[in-house]
Amino acid sequence: MTIQSLGVGSGLALDDLVSQLLDAERAPKEERLNAKEEQIEAEISALGQIKSKLSDFKDTLDEMRRDSDINGREPTITHPSEDSEIFTAEAANSALRGSYEIAVTQLASGSRIETADADFADSSDAVLTDAAGPATMTFKIDNTGDSFTVSVTQNMTLAQLREAINDHSDNFGVNANIIDTGTAAGGAKLVFTSTTTGAGNDLKIVNDGNRAELDKLTTTDSTETATYLSAVKSAANAKATIDGIAVESETNNFENTIQNVSFEATKISPLDTDGITRMTSTLEIGYDRNGLESKIRDFVDNYNKIIDDIKTLTRYGESELEEDGALAGDSLLRGISGSLASIVGSSVDSSSLGSLFSLGVELDSDGKLEISSLDFGLGSGEERLSDALDDNFDEIAKLFTDENQGIATRLYELTKEYTSFSGLISLRERSAKDDRDQLNDDRERFELRMTNYEQILRDKYLNLDQTVAKLNQTGSALLAALG
Repeated sequence: MTIQSLGVGSGLALDDLVSQLLDAERAPKEERLNAKEEQIEAEISALGQIKSKLSDFKDTLDEMRRDSDINGREPTITHPSEDSEIFTAEAANSALRGSYEIAVTQLASGSRIETADADFADSSDAVLTDAAGPATMTFKIDNTGDSFTVSVTQNMTLAQLREAINDHSDNFGVNANIIDTGTAAGGAKLVFTSTTTGAGNDLKIVNDGNRAELDKLTTTDSTETATYLSAVKSAANAKATIDGIAVESETNNFENTIQNVSFEATKISPLDTDGITRMTSTLEIGYDRNGLESKIRDFVDNYNKIIDDIKTLTRYGESELEEDGALAGDSLLRGISGSLASIVGSSVDSSSLGSLFSLGVELDSDGKLEISSLDFGLGSGEERLSDALDDNFDEIAKLFTDENQGIATRLYELTKEYTSFSGLISLRERSAKDDRDQLNDDRERFELRMTNYEQILRDKYLNLDQTVAKLNQTGSALLAALG
């Protein structure tokens, strides 16, 4: 359709009239659509906000509902000297409380092999001069099955052999180095060290082709019956005593030597005043009191953030100047708030604490959790929390983790019910987004109706324009005829 310019013939302001009629028709309907869109967007935003907070809270609860995460153990170590850390320790949550006196008497080590004095004058000496072709040396540890083979070519120098060993792609921890003794009697010595520790894990260097020149660089021949170089230092276990009991480990990490406890030796314990006995460090395995207290306080804070958001989103303005919340009076959010309060106020039969109140956590008049410093005759919340952490550590875990009545267990299932893909909030979000799509369709139909309405008005006033134009022409002709 062609939208024609009106008023050209008649001189009347018909375009302005059409615009005013269109505005009068558009304004109320557009206001209703805009108000509806604003309401839907606010609902989607509010639902996303509360869903995000509940999801964060669910992650906190996921940790607290498992005994292994809430009932942690904390190792405390007292060394003979504050300046010297003999070992570090970790304890699984299943470790028993206890105190242990530990002394490290030997660190784990790998084997060390050196070439003999004066076998090489310096690092540029050739290790293989005969023309029989390349040879190979195999480095291996029988107990572990690790091995790699290095090719030795004619006129390869001691330095080149060192680099070939160190740069080999399959090298499992063998390091080759050259030490120049600075004397003709000592010469240059190629030193092999292995990072594989533990008794019996000695490094072997095999002269695969039994080339005579390589005997001075290897420990045995291809049949592994001959003996050439011997280890200057054999691989050894780490050794320690725990309450006087001797223990060993292939590495410096003693795992489960104390059940569910591991400690890693870093230094040998210093000698006592007698010059013979090693001084002990004290390892105490206790409850992670600070960690649990932090989890409880975080639980209270995260719970209160959700309650604050629900109150903000569902509030009614107290005056005409104060706007309502995006979901004022919404039954879904009121249901969430009520369900949360019901769970945190409930009892847990399996815990001697019985409820969060005995832990010092209680609901205030605003429906939020608090650990009060005020004492109304049963001890303040802070006092009750401190007593529970000192005397009822395991009972706190039961209060949160019991599979049927645990506070964290039930809250986790509740938040999961609301935040999962098929949860109530997700379903409500999808419904609101469907309403938004429907509103967009309504806008398109409304714009089409307004276009048709404008054409109707222009057709109507075009006839008026043309009629008035003809009348004006007739009037002008008569006036001209009459002189």
